[in-house]
Amino acid sequence: MKIAVMGAAGRMGRELIRAIAAEPDCSISGATETAGSPVLGKDIGELAGLEPIGVAVTSDAAAVIAASDAIVDFTVPKASIEFARLAANSGTADIIGTTGFDAASEAAIAEAAKRTAIVKAGNMSLGVNLLLALTRQAAAALGNDFDIEIVEMHHRMKVDAPSGTALMLGEAAASGRRLDLDEHSVRVRDGHTGPRRRGDIGFATLRGGSVIGEHTVIFAGNGEQIELTHRATDRGIFARGAVKAALWTKDRAPGLYDMKNVLGIAL
Repeated sequence: MKIAVMGAAGRMGRELIRAIAAEPDCSISGATETAGSPVLGKDIGELAGLEPIGVAVTSDAAAVIAASDAIVDFTVPKASIEFARLAANSGTADIIGTTGFDAASEAAIAEAAKRTAIVKAGNMSLGVNLLLALTRQAAAALGNDFDIEIVEMHHRMKVDAPSGTALMLGEAAASGRRLDLDEHSVRVRDGHTGPRRRGDIGFATLRGGSVIGEHTVIFAGNGEQIELTHRATDRGIFARGAVKAALWTKDRAPGLYDMKNVLGIAL
């Protein structure tokens, strides 16, 4: 399968290059960076600390996407929307690990998915997707007698908050409780907030250092507390999940999918 990496110079971009290079059923068909990037023209193997592969980084996203069976994209929302549009035009599968989309961006990706297979997930690790299933089950079983708080921490350079994974966990908890997360989400507490409203799902965001990603879902009841935690210690888990998703799209019908579809996990 010919897979291209969008945003090749970033930390995830380099991880994706290494993950694709290590997969015998894949080849790297191209890699992109923004116009003016100092890595344009550089061999992607050398960029990722590997032997030369013979593929140079380019800013021509349209050409790279058209020449590929699938693309993997961990960039920024504005770029991801354009990549999805180009992928839809060429029938190229699109694996999106970007987070921080607004409602209009989500709608644009859903529109593109009418013409090609798109796998979009705020987190592509197996462990996190199992955590999502456990969170939904626990929320349903414990009921509103247990308050739910979601705590996440990432490195100092992460730009969106709460993380896409934290929001996925919130959605899983809300689904288990049959609640609308938008109506029961508490993102900020400051000053005299009054007592906690029954049924709310709270989020706490921490940023610092080089933390790859830590997420804990706390179920706090009277006299007891349950915590479900996932800690990522290797960014490669996300890259390997993205490659697995790309392979899964082979001959897949157009549509918007996520990692539970890829992994066969029921939420």
